[in-house]
Formats: sequence, C-alpha cells, structure tokens
Amino acid sequence: MTTLICFGFGYCARHYVAEFGGRFDRIVGTTRTAESAADLAARRFGGREVEMLVFDGTTASPELTAAVAEAEALLISSPPTETGDPVLAVLADGIAAAAGAGTLRSVVLLSTLGVYGDHGGAWIDETAALKPINPRSIERVEQEAAWMALGARAGVPVASLRLAGIYGPGQNALISLERGRAHRIDKPGQVFNRIHVADIAQAIEAALAKRIAGAVNVADDEPSPPGDPIVFAAGLLGREPPPEIPFAEAARTLSPMGLSFYAECKRARNDKLKRELGVTLRHPTYREGLRAEFAARQPAT
Repeated sequence: MTTLICFGFGYCARHYVAEFGGRFDRIVGTTRTAESAADLAARRFGGREVEMLVFDGTTASPELTAAVAEAEALLISSPPTETGDPVLAVLADGIAAAAGAGTLRSVVLLSTLGVYGDHGGAWIDETAALKPINPRSIERVEQEAAWMALGARAGVPVASLRLAGIYGPGQNALISLERGRAHRIDKPGQVFNRIHVADIAQAIEAALAKRIAGAVNVADDEPSPPGDPIVFAAGLLGREPPPEIPFAEAARTLSPMGLSFYAECKRARNDKLKRELGVTLRHPTYREGLRAEFAARQPAT
C-alpha cells in the first residue's frame, strides 16, 4: 500500500490531493484541532477521502507514528516556529527509520521565495544568496536546512519548493475586488512573482515522482508590479480598479507583515522547475491564471 502523509493539510495540499492523489492507496492529512480534522475527513478531494489525524506540533498519536512508518511520500506544508520545525521536533527519528527501511522514498517541503530576502529587483535563481529579512523567512531558512540535513543523514531526497505568491480558486484578485479588499499600492520598481495553485500541484507531483532533491523556485514567468493583477481582474469584472495609493501613505497603515512584504524585491527564475522537474506552467502569468478563475465562475452556455 502506498501512503502519502500531508503534514498541514492546507490550501496547496488539498489541491494536490484533488488532482494527483489517485496514485496513492492511502492519504493521511494532519491538522491542529479535532474540529478541523472532523470537517476535513467528511469532505472529498478529487473524489478521495483523506484520513485526518490531529497533530499539534508537540506530540504524535500512535496512529500518526504508525502512518509515518508506512509512508512512501511526505508533503510538508506546516510552517516552522521560532523553536524549529514541529514535524522534525517530534517525528525525526521515525522519518529517518522509514527512510532507512526503504519505505519512505521522497519528501517535499513547501517553502517560500522569502528565503532570498531583498535582491533589489535583480533576477535570481536557486544559487542566489539567502538573505531573509523577517523572522518568518529566517525560520523558513532554518526549516529548509533541517530537512536537508535529515535527508542527507537518512538517504532520502528532500525537495524544497520555494513558492511565489499563491493564488487560485477562492484566493485571487477577483475575489479581493468583490470583497472590497483589493488595494493598489504604488511603490516604483517593486515587482513580485506569483504562482497558481494548480502549478504548485504540478510541481509537487513532479518532485515526488522524480525524487528530486534540493531547492526549486516555483514561480511564474513574469514578475510584475503588485497592482497589475488588480487592474487586470477589474477589467475582467467590468469595473474600475481602485485608485493607486503611494507606498509612503500606505506604509502608515500596513501591518509589520505587509511592510516586510514590500521590503523585498526580486525576480525569480523558474528554469529549474521547467528543466529538472519537467513542469509546463498552465498559468505562466497572472493573466492566464485570472482568466481561468474568471471563466470557472461563469455559467455554462
């Protein structure tokens, strides 16, 4: 029986399972509360049931420990904390034992382009220096290093997928506009990469199937200013986009997280994603992605 464990059964993991989960006989997901576990266990993802277990990051149930011993693949979506990676803190020995026994064959960690920090808008690839500038990104760098160390010690490939800004069904500029939450902040020279969750799912599948090790940027082809997707989405909806707000003005009300977001500027290359993982992006820019989301909400004719 082939088993996949998704530590942190969130947005990306759910989309991955919905599309590619059919190649596993058993899928186990974790969440932090019994209420969330019951809700997710009652749902279907691509027609598949997911066996949900509670994992609070401090202790592992006998059921989860047994599942780890049987797992062929791990997908790590749960974020690190200031004390480290919660999965490794509790289950490192069990994961290493599963790898040593030849059962565990591949691990995929979902990380972030934030590990690179600020590169002044320059193009970067996976060889670029890691210069994280906020606590969350520092923790991600440490999480990546810890998983790579376990992979080297246990002899199992660990792929760190460094994700750009995620969007997709239920989470995109169209919805932000309709809910009045879209803001066009003008900071000259600022650009971001983005990535549609369907392309993240493709990258996860390729990394697991090909047993890739190391870091891979999972990003679109066209880093662009933050307001561009909002303007494009407004056009699809047939409405005027919100007015631009100068960054100096917006900064007075932005959260520390928002400010750190605008403190980074880089253009991430995705050559490795295409070359080594063999991924052809379904949504190479935000335009294709938003058009697809807009089309999905239109009634069939």
